[in-house]
Amino acid sequence: MSDSFTGDWFGPRDRGEGGSRPGGGLFDAMDQLREMFEQRVGPRMGRGDVRTAVLAVLSERPMHGYQIIYEIEERSGGTWKPSPGSVYPTLQLLADEGLITAEEANGKKTYSLTEAGRAEAAAAEGTSPPWESSSRRDAARATVLPKAGAKLAQAAAQVATSGSPEQVQQAVEVLDEARRKLYSILAQD
Repeated sequence: MSDSFTGDWFGPRDRGEGGSRPGGGLFDAMDQLREMFEQRVGPRMGRGDVRTAVLAVLSERPMHGYQIIYEIEERSGGTWKPSPGSVYPTLQLLADEGLITAEEANGKKTYSLTEAGRAEAAAAEGTSPPWESSSRRDAARATVLPKAGAKLAQAAAQVATSGSPEQVQQAVEVLDEARRKLYSILAQD
């Protein structure tokens, strides 16, 4: 692991990294955590998975595109948020296949299943939805901890830049305790 994590988090390190900005080492650590999180984003889902997920959520109620995206993200525990660039073409394909219809109201298209769409969604009910696949669970495991670490680093950076010396010392104590607790988790059987 890089010495960004072992250097002085609240100031520049000996090699001059972090410059003279307050909390330079901490900002370097935050950047490293963010990079780790971005690299560990789960595997891309295939078109069939997006299609199956859209049919599954629409089987419950009509929705507009961003509601569909939100529902899939919620059901995956935040590990899979399909892009509009994958959802909207899928919606168009499903409409072309006669599985959904779109009604426009108040400037938004609301999509709902046709009779054929309900039959297709019902046929998939015996299988687990794509957001529950093992690859999704593995992705959740790989992303949830770095994401929490990045949020912690952001909070620590805020204390480093705008906190009093006493608040900075309290933050160091909290972080030290958190580190000890994390290692104790690994020490458990």
